[in-house]
Amino acid sequence: MFKYETHLHTSPVSRCAKASVREQLEFYKSCSYDGVFITNHFIDGNINISPSASYEEKINFYFSDYEEGVRIGKELGLKVFFGAELSYGGTDFLIYGLGKEWFLAHPEIMLMRKSEELAFMADAGALIIQAHPFREAEYIDHIRLYPRRVHGVEIVNACRGEFENSMAKFYADSYGLIHFAGSDNHGKRGRETLAGMCSKKPVSSEKDFIKKVKNGKMNTFVFTPNLKKDGEM
Repeated sequence: MFKYETHLHTSPVSRCAKASVREQLEFYKSCSYDGVFITNHFIDGNINISPSASYEEKINFYFSDYEEGVRIGKELGLKVFFGAELSYGGTDFLIYGLGKEWFLAHPEIMLMRKSEELAFMADAGALIIQAHPFREAEYIDHIRLYPRRVHGVEIVNACRGEFENSMAKFYADSYGLIHFAGSDNHGKRGRETLAGMCSKKPVSSEKDFIKKVKNGKMNTFVFTPNLKKDGEM
């Protein structure tokens, strides 16, 4: 099986990330992964750039970790794909299939309601997954669900507990949404358990990934790495 990380944060773009692009990619290569999606927090979330920067400056900075990842991935023999994590008051969505030129061409998304923005992206061909939908934290005022605006649900998030993930699966099953999994890996800590999507055939591009996911050609998996190889234990 070919293994892919679908929910990964890197420094410096994601302010909350604890590991650089190289550190993360070398870690996944050591775990025999075939590829990763770098899904840093978008400019509506925990991004490490001044709010006063222009939209174009923010987008160029936002894509810098992914672009570095592509270069390092070629060096390591690890495929690196682009994804984004949109945020709205603690409610997050993983977006796959849209590139830098699309984002540069559509600054109006920053003025849209989140439901409108998600529909706009889906119309442009994006795959939309609600991440950790039942996450609870002090900074989250309430849980929001968007069953008519997403294609699938992260039923396994390696950073969340069994109860939250089981509730996510119940939600996905109740609405007939795609089952999805990811690690939400921010680096250093939280690597004891990983999760992602696997397939019998390799993923060649973001569009190929979307096609495989929608056609049921990818499955969720949970993986426990040997952290001694990564110098963490």
